[in-house]
Amino acid sequence: VDLTPYIHTGDNVLAVRVNNIWNARVAPRAGDHQFSGGIYRDVWLHVTDHLRVADNGTFVYTKNESTASADVFVEAELRNDFNEEKTVEVVTTLYDDAGTEVGSATSTATVKARSTSIVKQQMPGIASPHLWSPESPYRYKAVTKVLDGSGVEVDTYTTRFGIRKMEWTADKGFFLNGKHYYLLGANVHQDQAGWGDAVTNGAMARDVQMMKDCGFNCIRSSHYPHDPAFAEACDSIGVILFMEMCFWGIGGHGDEGAWGEGPSASSYPTVEADQPDFDLSVLSQLKEEIRVHRNSPSIACWSLSNEPFFCSSSVDDKMKRLLNIETDSARFWDPSREVAIGGSQRKDIDKLGKGAIAFYNGDGASRSDNQNPGVPNLVSEYGADYTSDRPGIFDPTWGDVGDGYNRPAWRSGQVKWCGFDHGTIAGYGLAKTGIVDYFRIPKRNYYWYVEAYKKPHPLPPSPKGEGEAFGGNPTEPSWPKAGTAAKVSLSASQTTIPSCDGTDDAQILVKILDSAGQALSNSPVVTLRILSGPGEFPTGRSITFTPPTATKSTEASSNPQCDIRIMDGQAAIAFRSYHAGETVIEATSDGLESDQITIRTLGSPEWREGIDQPVPDRPYKRYRAEDVNVGTSVMTLATQRPTWSSSDLVGTNKINANDGNTATLWKPAKDDKEKWWMVSLEGQYTVNRIELTFPAQGKYSYFVEVANKDGNWTKVIDQTETSLTD
Repeated sequence: VDLTPYIHTGDNVLAVRVNNIWNARVAPRAGDHQFSGGIYRDVWLHVTDHLRVADNGTFVYTKNESTASADVFVEAELRNDFNEEKTVEVVTTLYDDAGTEVGSATSTATVKARSTSIVKQQMPGIASPHLWSPESPYRYKAVTKVLDGSGVEVDTYTTRFGIRKMEWTADKGFFLNGKHYYLLGANVHQDQAGWGDAVTNGAMARDVQMMKDCGFNCIRSSHYPHDPAFAEACDSIGVILFMEMCFWGIGGHGDEGAWGEGPSASSYPTVEADQPDFDLSVLSQLKEEIRVHRNSPSIACWSLSNEPFFCSSSVDDKMKRLLNIETDSARFWDPSREVAIGGSQRKDIDKLGKGAIAFYNGDGASRSDNQNPGVPNLVSEYGADYTSDRPGIFDPTWGDVGDGYNRPAWRSGQVKWCGFDHGTIAGYGLAKTGIVDYFRIPKRNYYWYVEAYKKPHPLPPSPKGEGEAFGGNPTEPSWPKAGTAAKVSLSASQTTIPSCDGTDDAQILVKILDSAGQALSNSPVVTLRILSGPGEFPTGRSITFTPPTATKSTEASSNPQCDIRIMDGQAAIAFRSYHAGETVIEATSDGLESDQITIRTLGSPEWREGIDQPVPDRPYKRYRAEDVNVGTSVMTLATQRPTWSSSDLVGTNKINANDGNTATLWKPAKDDKEKWWMVSLEGQYTVNRIELTFPAQGKYSYFVEVANKDGNWTKVIDQTETSLTD
C-alpha cells in the first residue's frame, strides 16, 4: 500500500485492521486448525526513493548446478513513481558467505513513468560453488544497486540465495545435487501454546531445529504459506521445505460453512457467484507466496492444495480446473521449481497437473493404485490416526506407510502427521497428533525418531527389490518415574534475548526433581511469576500449570479443562519482553523448593523498574464452541475420509465405499475370511446415525464397531442375525 498521498507534515497515525470473518470467496474456506485473527507476522514500513527495486522484487535462480560450476541469473523488478521516464543503471554483485565478491554484472534500463520494468542479468559463472543442502546450508548474497541517470545511487537491495539442484522423478525418487535423497519429515502448523499464531521468529527457528534434531530432513508447511522467518530458518538451519497453499478442505460438513460452525465447507464454492472471486483469491495468494519465498534454497516445490477433494461433487470439475490453472501459473511465475498437488489421493486429483508431484495423505499411501503411480510422489501424511497426550508411546506410529522402513525406489519420501500438537476447531483427535506437544515438549515417539533416524541401523535391501530398506530396533531410553519430589527446576532455551522488538523470545522449561536432582514424572501444580523486570507470559506476569488430574480444590478450579498443563513432570511456555532489561522469574509449588532464572533482553527502550507499568494479567479463557442441537445439525462425516479394508475384490476399491458415488462399490476378496471395512473420522464427533447402502437387495449380515480417542472399540450395531432385505 502506497501511503505517500496520505502522509502530511507532522505526526501521522497509521492504523491497520484485519478482518478474519469467514468469507465464501476467500481461500481457505475450510481447515482443521484454529483460524486466529489479528496481525501475527512482522510488519515493515518501507521508506524509499521514487525509483527503486520493488518490494520482494528480486529473483535469483541458478542453472547447470554442480560442484564444478553454476550459472546464476538475476531478475530485478524496478519501480518508477516519478511522472517522467527514467533511465537507470543496475549493478548486481555476488558475494559468498565470507563476503568475498564472486561476480558482478551491470545493465542499463529505461523505466516508464509510474510503471515497472524487469531487468534480467546473467551473472558470471561461479566456479566450484558451495552447494546448499541440509548437511551444508550454505548461502550466497546478491546486492543490487540502482543508479539514476546522473550516477547517484538511489536504492540498494540485498537477496540471500543458495545454489542447489533438486530433481523429482517418477521412477527413482528425489535427488539433491545429483545424489539420491530420501525425504523424511513432518507436517508443521504455525501456532504454539498460549501465543496462538503470534509466535516469534525465534520460536519458529526452534521448531525447525527440533524437527531437524530428531532426524528429519524436510518439513511440509501444512497447509498455508508460512512466515518468511520460517523459510529463513529452514534456509539457515538446513531443512528442505514444501511451501503449501491454503486451498484445502476437510470432511464433515455441508457445502457451505464458517469458522464458528466447524472446520469445513466445500473446498471450492458451490455458489456460482462466489467462484470468480475465489479463483482470484487462490491465484493471487499463490503469486504472492512465490514472490515472497522464491529465493529460499530450502523450498523444493510449491504445493498447491491440501485435500481439495473434500468438495461438493457438483463443483468437482471446477475444483480440478483451478488446480490445473494453479499448476500452469506456478510454473510460469517460477520455472525453477516443480509443483505438487497436496492431498491428491481421491477423485483422480493425482492425475492432474501434467506430471505434478502427487502428495498422498492417509490411505493414499497404502492404496494399490497409488503404488508406483507413474508420477513423482511423496507420502505427505502418515500416522494421523494416533492421538496422544504426553508422554505417549515409544513408537513411530507408522499408520498407512506400512512399517516405515521399506522405501520403494519410486517414492520420494514420507512425512509424519504431525510435528507438533496444534490448536484446532476439529476436535481432540486432530489437536493431539504431534510427536511434540503444544508447549514444545517432546513426546516419547519423538525420541523414537531420534534413536532410529539419528542412529540408523541398516537393514538388507527390500526382498521385493523395489528399493532400499532402512531402520532397526531403537533402544528405548529410560524415562522419569514417580518419586519423592523435592524441588522445581527452571531452564531456558536462551538466557539472553537479542531484541525486544517481538521477533525473539525464550522457551522456559519446568521440571520436577527429587533431592538428588533426578527428573521425576510427578506433576504438581506449578506457578511461574515475574519477580522483577520486564516481560510477559501469554497470561501476563504469571502462569499456572495444572495437572490434568487436578481436583476442584486446586487452582484447576478456574481452569477445569487443564489446558495449561504440567504432565509427566514437565511444563513449558514461551516468555517475551518488549523492554530491554533483566527479568527474574520464579517457579513455586507447594511443599517444594522453588527455583529462579534471570532472562536478559537487549535493545531499547530500557525497562525502568517502578516507573514503567507491568503488563496486566490476562486470565486464560478457553475457547468453547456453541452447543450444537443434534436434531438440526446435519453433518455427513464419512464421505471421502481415509479408509482401510481387509481386502479389495479385483475391480473394486476400499475408497469406493465412501466416495459419495452410488455407482461405485467395495467388495472384499472372495477368499477373505475377515471381510471388514473401516473409515477414520479424523476427529471426535457425536454420531447419531450410521447408514449403509448395499448394491442390491438381499439379506446382509454385519455388525458395526466404533473406537474412541484411545482406540478402544465398542460394538454399537449388531445385525449378524437379521431378516432385513431392503
